[in-house]
Amino acid sequence: MGLTNSQLREHLDAVAAQDKVVAGALERCGYPEERIRPTGYRTLLRTIVGQQVSVAAAASVWNKLEAELGEDMHAHELLARDFDTLRACGLSRQKQGYARSLCELVASGELEFDSLPEDDEEAIAELTRIKGIGRWSAEIYLLFAEGRQDIWPAGDLAVQEAVGRLLDLPARPGEKETRTLGDRWKPYRGAMAIFTWHTYNNAAL
Repeated sequence: MGLTNSQLREHLDAVAAQDKVVAGALERCGYPEERIRPTGYRTLLRTIVGQQVSVAAAASVWNKLEAELGEDMHAHELLARDFDTLRACGLSRQKQGYARSLCELVASGELEFDSLPEDDEEAIAELTRIKGIGRWSAEIYLLFAEGRQDIWPAGDLAVQEAVGRLLDLPARPGEKETRTLGDRWKPYRGAMAIFTWHTYNNAAL
């Protein structure tokens, strides 16, 4: 389960106690709301479905897949469908490749979501074995589904922009700089990531 509202408050309060900049931003912007996703392969399948399409289009494809595969969407059910059937649900050839990569790893037992490595980097490496799942998608899964408290998606443009504004930098930092800047908020970078998204469109920051 992802970080709860109470955990977010606890973690951000701990950061704010050591960082006056964060303390001031919390006072101005308030606390973010929890973002929790279910654990398991369906959440990453939904990530694949939603890549590079609108929210409405992704929801439409997902509903068609549920109607075709059943609400539980077992991996073996997707693997049993042919190209045209999945195409009719709205999955392009590329996304079918990604979805089959995920389902093959799950069906074979090579990837078990209930026993991912405790080490964050090792868990990211496991998840990025899936075609179409890069570091950012893996980090988002570990943060929102598993609630890992020190995940820091430094490649996220909104995180970069919000960090630049929070720290009053002259320009938006890149991924490498953002990752380094985030070290000051260990071991609660997960809460800080969610806080940066919360502040991204907040003029009070």
